[in-house]
Amino acid sequence: MVTKTESPITKNENQHIIKSEISPWLIRLVYPLANRIIFPFFFKNIHIEGKENVPKSGAVIIAPTHRSRWDALIVPYATGRMVTNRDPFFMVSANEMKGFQGWFIRRLGGFPVDTERPGLESLYHSGKLLSEGKMVVIFPEGNIYRTVNTVNPLKRGIAKIALEVEARNPEVEVKILPVAIKYSEVIPSRGCSVNVKIGSCLRVNEYLNGSIRENSIRLTADLKTSLQNELNLLS
Repeated sequence: MVTKTESPITKNENQHIIKSEISPWLIRLVYPLANRIIFPFFFKNIHIEGKENVPKSGAVIIAPTHRSRWDALIVPYATGRMVTNRDPFFMVSANEMKGFQGWFIRRLGGFPVDTERPGLESLYHSGKLLSEGKMVVIFPEGNIYRTVNTVNPLKRGIAKIALEVEARNPEVEVKILPVAIKYSEVIPSRGCSVNVKIGSCLRVNEYLNGSIRENSIRLTADLKTSLQNELNLLS
């Protein structure tokens, strides 16, 4: 079990508080605009498999591969309100959270993380959202990679967050949803296609048998295998 001293997301008095929100009016404007105008204008085709694997309730970490900034719109298109009637929150690189873009992202459920040195406040906020039964998108590779058929090394942050929440709130039953995204071009341009393959959930309560380090290593390895398997089916 995870002890308090081992916890990567335990709140302390000096910890900066991160807030995120989903603006109902902005969501109702942005996602239909993307679905009906932006996507048809930019993409030749968007093909999604495995929508039936997306949980319609409960705490879910959506764990996509990360190949383009388009992913931030493709993921909710494939797993969000049109599929589950739910709007996901996003862990977003801190350098994308500045100015008007930052204002916009925050109101679509985004919250910042330093991808090189993730702060405890970002981990805590993710855990809080999951404890409330929300959907949270965390890109396990960390940054955008231009590799096509290979999943890059995953950060263990997802596993640590999921295990911590599951250990403290077993009734939440956290799940991790692997999502492989593949564009027909390494750098997407107008007229390209995108394929999305959604795999079966990993159930975090099946990874509580050892120390948090052992469990997080095993869970991270299984997530990478799941993502690679789904990506291979898109090759």
